[in-house]
Amino acid sequence: MVCTYENKLKNWIKEHNVECEHLSFEQSCHSVEDAAKAVDAKQEDFVKNICMIGSGKFIVAIVKGEDRASTDRVSKFLNIERPRIATPEEILEKSGYPCGGTPSFGYDAIFLIDEKVFEKQSVYTGGGSQNSLVKISPKEIQKANNGQIARIRK
Repeated sequence: MVCTYENKLKNWIKEHNVECEHLSFEQSCHSVEDAAKAVDAKQEDFVKNICMIGSGKFIVAIVKGEDRASTDRVSKFLNIERPRIATPEEILEKSGYPCGGTPSFGYDAIFLIDEKVFEKQSVYTGGGSQNSLVKISPKEIQKANNGQIARIRK
């Protein structure tokens, strides 16, 4: 069965000429640990998209797989009250993608990319579903989402 979320992302990638590789798997890629097993890679080869709600805005903090996003640093950088982590329902509603498959681009949000993400030539991010990933360069992520670079990890 072809996943509609994956198709939606593939179409967005094509329409916006994003240079990346979309990968689909039989097994879950919901966690960084699961995803690392699926592609035989290390946790530091991945980015996580931590979705937050703050001052009525949908914020996506992109950090390396082994790092954690800091709501305090996000609030200071955006000069807003401390955001909270979005619920799975809010993530689906705001991004159009399910929690665990949320990509780093392709929907309306404030994207913040931790500076450490740029240490890698390429990274894996959510591919639209819990069974897919996108392999992409950090520079291409920033180009696709107009992300701001900041220290947002704990």
